[in-house]
Amino acid sequence: MMTGPRADVMPSREVPLGGLRSMNVQRALPQRALPTVGAWCFLDRFGPQRTTMRVEPHPHMGLQTVTWPLAGEMRHRDSLGSDVVLRAGQLNLMTSGAGIAHSEYSLGDGDDEIDAVQLWVALPEATRHGERGFERHESLPTLSLAADHGADADATVVMGTLAGVASPATIHTPLVGAQICIAPGSSVGIPLEAAWEHAVVVLDGELDVHASSAPGDAPTRPGRNDLLYLGTGRDRVNVASEKGALVFLLGGEPFAENLVMWWNFVGRSHEEIVEAWDAWQGRSARFGEVDGHGDVRIPAPPMPAVRLTPRRRR
Repeated sequence: MMTGPRADVMPSREVPLGGLRSMNVQRALPQRALPTVGAWCFLDRFGPQRTTMRVEPHPHMGLQTVTWPLAGEMRHRDSLGSDVVLRAGQLNLMTSGAGIAHSEYSLGDGDDEIDAVQLWVALPEATRHGERGFERHESLPTLSLAADHGADADATVVMGTLAGVASPATIHTPLVGAQICIAPGSSVGIPLEAAWEHAVVVLDGELDVHASSAPGDAPTRPGRNDLLYLGTGRDRVNVASEKGALVFLLGGEPFAENLVMWWNFVGRSHEEIVEAWDAWQGRSARFGEVDGHGDVRIPAPPMPAVRLTPRRRR
């Protein structure tokens, strides 16, 4: 594990969503050198764009999906029977257990404005084979972060705990996921848990991160949708923005278990991934069916010719 304070900028990359589709996303996590930040193992930003979003039923195992819209509306349906419309400021949290399936559509038949962040949280051994679940939280706790200069920052605690303020969403390992709005011309200290590792992703605007306390050191400026890994051993990070910025903070207790991640599955071995692949392709009852789609679903890609191994830090 990478230990101690760091300031490593890791660029996001553009990937197609759900196969060869018209909608692409910016993927900030996992990174080749960094598979997880705490239990967070995946972060996609889709948007802002006008598009027709049609992500047909597809499976997950061993994780929670955290969907956080920034603009527009999305319809979520899953194999538990959930059918909800999600809007900005509302959290969808789906826990897969050993297997679940869901779909995500924009509303209407034409192009709509869509912008959201979707993250995955790896489930620990104790709960990854547990019950499936779905939660929708329309109201989440907020707090002000005192400014060193300018206006205070506004933070929404999406998952876990920040500065003693806890989200009502169910978590299975100690972590934080929070949206922070930095006002133009402000500098703010973001409180962190020193024993955890953290990262920030800039969603909008420009952000200067003063990751070093050494006098005269230049700030780090991650690009939009890029991930700035801060490492461990910090109880605070100082950030500033001349024009304002919207930031997502993620962090948590370092995840001790080795993960084998492939397609939409998070497991611990090659054999587990093969079993999940067989179950989805064979339409077993493991993942269930999503109502309203008939036989339409996203097929799993072919299994690679090589043995899948755990993702390791470099």
